[in-house]
Amino acid sequence: MKFISWNVNGIRACCDKGFRDAFKSLDADFFCLQETKMQEGQLDLSFDGYQSFWNYAQKKGYSGTAIFTRHQPLQVTYGLGLEEHDQEGRVITLEMENFYLITVYTPNSQDGLKRLDYRMTWEDEFRAYLKRLDAHKPVIVCGDLNVAHREIDLKNPKTNRMNAGFTDQEREKFQTLLDAGFIDTFRYFYPDREGIYSWWSYRFKAREKNAGWRIDYFLVSERLKPQLTGAEIHTEIFGSDHCPVEVTLAL
Repeated sequence: MKFISWNVNGIRACCDKGFRDAFKSLDADFFCLQETKMQEGQLDLSFDGYQSFWNYAQKKGYSGTAIFTRHQPLQVTYGLGLEEHDQEGRVITLEMENFYLITVYTPNSQDGLKRLDYRMTWEDEFRAYLKRLDAHKPVIVCGDLNVAHREIDLKNPKTNRMNAGFTDQEREKFQTLLDAGFIDTFRYFYPDREGIYSWWSYRFKAREKNAGWRIDYFLVSERLKPQLTGAEIHTEIFGSDHCPVEVTLAL
């Protein structure tokens, strides 16, 4: 089974930059989107054989997530079930027969770390949510987690330390999530691979120079480790400041 996750940085703009072709060529069972930046009815986007589920932010043109799936879920839920965290369309959960699939767009701590305190609260609530699901059946969680875990996960770790996405606090929360029983699937297959990123700033020709960050992930419950068959980051696909990431599992 093939899973794709992509922060499209505005699905309407991405559709003008080859999104439909990329979607078809990737040919996934589940295709998860973050930062859709749209409201219901603003775009008619459908693909044969897929149904889609959308979570929109209350604020127009902001945040938002979606999942396209070839497989009928048992249940679909939106958000964490906490009003203070569910205004920005950041989480969708599909309950499948043998696993939960969650897509997430983690809040950015922002310039000057204005939102770091909120981010820390979010991290704790999101981890608790995943652990509750994991108690029932295995979890596959994907999305833009807005953190580079280790120095190997970004081009310039020294100059970015304590910038949003590479603060000690955010990295510690990510490690705490892994320690709670989850696997970073890309690092499972490629523990020491350098120079592979999923996001590049639009400034300073960052993508051309490959001055990027790996902040888009697939994490899975530890007990899915025997079923992991591959992980990939599609740096060859353009259309956003992020590229798609992939995991395959024998499910």
